[in-house]
Amino acid sequence: MNLEQCENIVEVAKIGSLTKAAQNRHITLSAISQSITLLEAELGVTLFIRSRGQKAVPTAEGHAIISKANEVLMKVNELKAEAQIYSDTLSGHLKIATIPGPMHLIVKVISGFKVDFPNVKIEIFEKGPKEILDNVLQDEMDIGLMVSPEGMPKKHKGVVFKRLMEGKIVVGVHLHSPLALNTMITPDQLVGQTLVLYDDHYIQDFVERYLQGYGPMNILFVSNNTRAIENAVAAGLAITIGMDYSFLKTFEDSQQIMKTIELRSPDNNTKYPGSIVSASKQVSKTARRFISRLKHEFDEGIRRS
Repeated sequence: MNLEQCENIVEVAKIGSLTKAAQNRHITLSAISQSITLLEAELGVTLFIRSRGQKAVPTAEGHAIISKANEVLMKVNELKAEAQIYSDTLSGHLKIATIPGPMHLIVKVISGFKVDFPNVKIEIFEKGPKEILDNVLQDEMDIGLMVSPEGMPKKHKGVVFKRLMEGKIVVGVHLHSPLALNTMITPDQLVGQTLVLYDDHYIQDFVERYLQGYGPMNILFVSNNTRAIENAVAAGLAITIGMDYSFLKTFEDSQQIMKTIELRSPDNNTKYPGSIVSASKQVSKTARRFISRLKHEFDEGIRRS
């Protein structure tokens, strides 16, 4: 069986005539008739009941097989359309709003994307979840990157969310810290600990809502400088808390200075970092390609960790 045979039987079933189907397919009557005969012999099934005048009516078995053949052809067309996205030269302007956590991975993707598509201008903005949702809805941003917006207001239902990876809250500690011996850390073990936190609204809200109820939390500093946070942990001055994907590094020495351990807490269900785009307008090929590249980088980051 080949695609040409699938196209022939679908066309004959649609037209109901071998002669007209052959004309539409720009092949001879004998060629389309032989194509169907060979396919019927290969499958061991009669696909059409043929009559004088070269009319053809699908048999019951033929209906089922022709339906499957049509599905195959539709998938092939989807594959060609997808390939076209990647083969076209991309250009234009791409505006991206993101929560802080995965910034280092996004920057790497942007760097590679610009090498492959130098005609694309990319702007990236670090924002909170609510502002990201509003920006995408108001067409101020092409792509939003954030944790899955469960429970969001109805006005935010106008976006399409696509998961890029799974995430859990973890504690980052020095390799020789007593906490490093744990396979799971509970909130009460963090009481009295010195923390350094990334400037992320979600993490700071998590600390205020869930952890401070167990006892005082000594926050040494809050920063969006990941190197400063890592240095504080590496020196044994503090521990840090964040989403596990925030610790997927793009440099080799990251796993030598810090160990991440899952934090057990009331709100430690699986989170899903992903992309959001407007549901009311067509997503550009550039945006679709960037999201695909970002998904690949997230997957690679998990494999490296």
